[in-house]
Amino acid sequence: MSWAGKLLRVNLSKGICQSEPLNMQWAKEYLGSRGLASKYFIEEVDPKVDPLSSENKIIWATGPLTGTMASTGGRYTVVTKGPLTGAIACSNSGGYWGAELKMAGWDMVIFEGKSPKPVYLYIENDKAELLDASDLWGRSVWETEPTIKIKHQDPQIRVSCIGRAGENQVLYAAIVNDLHRAAGRSGVGAVMGSKNLKAIAVRGTKGVGNIKDPKAFMAATTAGKAVLAGHAVTGQGLPTYGTQVLMNVINEVGALPTRNHQDVQFEGAKDISAEAMAAPRDSDGKAHLVTNQACFACTIACGRISKIDDTHFSIENKPQHMHASGGLEYEAAWALGAANGVNDLETLQYANQLCNEQGLDPISFGATIGAVMELYEMGVLTKDQIGIEAPFGSAKALCYLAEITTEGIGFGKEIGLGSARLTKKYGHPDLSMSVKGQEFPAYDGRVIQGIGLAYATSNRGACHLRGYTIASEVLGIPVKTEPADTNGKPELVKAFQDATAAFDAAGICIFTSFAWTLADVAPQLQAACGDEFTVENLTTIGERIWNMERDFNNRAGFTNKDDKLPKRLMTEAAKTGPGKGSVSGLDKMLPEYYKIRGWDPEGRPSAETLKRLGL
Repeated sequence: MSWAGKLLRVNLSKGICQSEPLNMQWAKEYLGSRGLASKYFIEEVDPKVDPLSSENKIIWATGPLTGTMASTGGRYTVVTKGPLTGAIACSNSGGYWGAELKMAGWDMVIFEGKSPKPVYLYIENDKAELLDASDLWGRSVWETEPTIKIKHQDPQIRVSCIGRAGENQVLYAAIVNDLHRAAGRSGVGAVMGSKNLKAIAVRGTKGVGNIKDPKAFMAATTAGKAVLAGHAVTGQGLPTYGTQVLMNVINEVGALPTRNHQDVQFEGAKDISAEAMAAPRDSDGKAHLVTNQACFACTIACGRISKIDDTHFSIENKPQHMHASGGLEYEAAWALGAANGVNDLETLQYANQLCNEQGLDPISFGATIGAVMELYEMGVLTKDQIGIEAPFGSAKALCYLAEITTEGIGFGKEIGLGSARLTKKYGHPDLSMSVKGQEFPAYDGRVIQGIGLAYATSNRGACHLRGYTIASEVLGIPVKTEPADTNGKPELVKAFQDATAAFDAAGICIFTSFAWTLADVAPQLQAACGDEFTVENLTTIGERIWNMERDFNNRAGFTNKDDKLPKRLMTEAAKTGPGKGSVSGLDKMLPEYYKIRGWDPEGRPSAETLKRLGL
């Protein structure tokens, strides 16, 4: 059946770890990972709970394909109520940690309460115990993981932990595993810090041996890998250039948000692109990019390992940053670069390293800096307040602001609130490029209409990975749609959102969906879990997950008024590029989207929709 069939419940207040059987009826209805963890969370937590209170819970969860030979079967999710947004938060990560948890014999871990002192959870197969983390508190991710491995005399332990950003409860703090893979968005790391939980260390040697039909599963996964290898994106583009392959593409389309969305094209895009990462540097002839890297069971290998030029000002007298480590991906390169008008590749790598080292979401951080730089140029913020001159394009300012934010000192504490709270405090809330308090990713919703609708309706706040319509609107996958056209976009967004929820719930990477449809996923799940997981059933599961999340948010206090985009995208037309003159057509698309979803005009799932989906 591929599920391990049990979960670990950890009461931090009492220091108790208990095993429970997995609710297999829910597993069949919600599959796993994002879907199943959200079901448990929503059943157990009051939607009105304070995200940073002890009453909030936080769940680590795998999917039925996690830990198997399915390509990219290494994913796990963290589900909680997000402090950045106040909405349901579900943040996804790759690397090796998720597979290790599954191989230890667990589908998920539920944390409740708050520990009176810093602790970490140590899992070794069936054994689970809370251990003192006083010596780890105040340490970075880069220090925490090797310290735990040394303490337990086992270099193969996998660690999911927070750095100082999570301890300081920066509202967009991340949870990092394998040193530079992250459950990055919505502030899940702040919730972990609020509970005095430093890390989860896992060692699993059981493997995943409960596949329903091993021969059929091997055939289905082999066929799936062949599809990935033969596709231009998953077989060529991502392995060669990583997600950074998009930098020049999106810039040429005229949809690269620049200088806090004042512009849609960045004149320095080529300097921070995948091609620039792979090109030899003038100083030493070596490339910024060292190699690519794959997560567990991944045949795509889109990850980057990069190294900063040793002569760069950012790492002077900082030997810990001179080694090769997790490199820039597209979203981080955009947020740290184009969003702030900074085209110094080494600076972006340094800021990205700090985010990995201390556990910070580079998207929300970089986008918040964009708001800070605009407020500085307006004269609203001064050098004395910020601590440095901070105009758009300043590499030194970006490095400095990354340092004080990850350390939680000075003006960095205000940056740690996120752009929505910061811009409101200084009287210009319209300068926060966010939805439900979460900052936009790297695509402009004026020029690419579908992604604007996807941002506005995303259950976890602005997000591209909840409905990546860029695949269709820019890359032509699975069919090409016109970016500037609003017609048909509500249907497109719904289809992407539902399918994405099913991919997430299965425990596989959303990047497979460049080549795979649910018709490629279904045979793998049928062989691993059961014949009921048809394409039609997976589509329904995805729709069920989406509506369940939406209903939770409605009960938490969100309404149709929260499905909105910033004034800038609605009223200030794109200045250049193919989409010059465009503004978002959200007002036209949103009512159509609600109708297609089976929601009322207030954006609430109707009684008929809830009944049809078994909610």
